[in-house]
Amino acid sequence: MNSRIIKLVVLLIGFAGFSSCYYDKADTLYPSKTCDTSGTISYAQKVVLLLQQQCYSCHSGGSPSGGIAMGTYTTDKAIAVNGKLYGSISHASGYSPMPQGAAKMTDCQIATIKKWIDAGSLNN
Repeated sequence: MNSRIIKLVVLLIGFAGFSSCYYDKADTLYPSKTCDTSGTISYAQKVVLLLQQQCYSCHSGGSPSGGIAMGTYTTDKAIAVNGKLYGSISHASGYSPMPQGAAKMTDCQIATIKKWIDAGSLNN
């Protein structure tokens, strides 16, 4: 009977050890693999994909949320240049934190958009 108890204790400790190792912040765990902002950030290849994932579902169409229309280079550049895009996604004071009702964009996603903005918000 003692061997059963020992096996059970070992099994429970092993299970607790494995289940406590979960961590969902990939940017923190694998910064060099997940965040590459070196070189030129392409609007077409990187920025649009992030905006599609995080912004366009609410900020496009005939009645965009908050009256902020996105979804074309012209509209995306306009809010990039006036500071609203970065202010909102970085949750800066004085801006509505976006995406609303969802988790903040990752540091890598924010850095990618910031680098594009700082480079002149080019249509590249």
